[in-house]
Amino acid sequence: MAKPDGNVVLRRLPLVAGGLGGVLFFANRVLSVEVTNSQARSDVLGVILSALLILTGLLWQQVQPRAPESVKLIGEEGFELAPDLPERSKTELAWASLMLLTNTVTRSLVVWYDGRVLLRRGILGPEKEVKPGAIVQRAIAQQKPVYLVALKLYPGRIEFDYLPENTQGVICQPLGSRGVLILGANAPRSYTKQDERWIEGIAEKIAENLSHYLESD
Repeated sequence: MAKPDGNVVLRRLPLVAGGLGGVLFFANRVLSVEVTNSQARSDVLGVILSALLILTGLLWQQVQPRAPESVKLIGEEGFELAPDLPERSKTELAWASLMLLTNTVTRSLVVWYDGRVLLRRGILGPEKEVKPGAIVQRAIAQQKPVYLVALKLYPGRIEFDYLPENTQGVICQPLGSRGVLILGANAPRSYTKQDERWIEGIAEKIAENLSHYLESD
């Protein structure tokens, strides 16, 4: 269900005030038996102010960004960790995933590393296994995050079948050259630049932990 826009009243307030003021000034002029010079000047100023309020309201409708519409992701909430992970890695992943779920718009996340899924948390998708598609592979190969601001617009969205089917936005954040942190949001265009920097910092911390405790044979 779409989340209501909390700023709608604020955006419409100048329109309502300007329209109401214009109507009252017109009614006052019509009902006045005799119009004095001072009243005429006041009416002119009042009409100008009402027009400015209406103009401000119209500009606000166009300039002020609307909050992205969020949805309830389809799936069951869960928390799955690979059982054979070292305790230090389990603790690190549990902490990092909790921070992402509680401090960003992330509602579902997956950690894929060294060819397997180490963590699934939040609203879980239908598929447990991750088969890295072209988008994830590009993020790892280029060592740069990929942010799909509105997932439904991208043909490559079919590779994210391990996320809820109505996921709105996705970030693929590399974990070094061996893995990726995949985050799903419940609203399009909802991650801010600050969120992206914070996610990058947490991913670096996860990658450092995993590379230390999961050394390749």
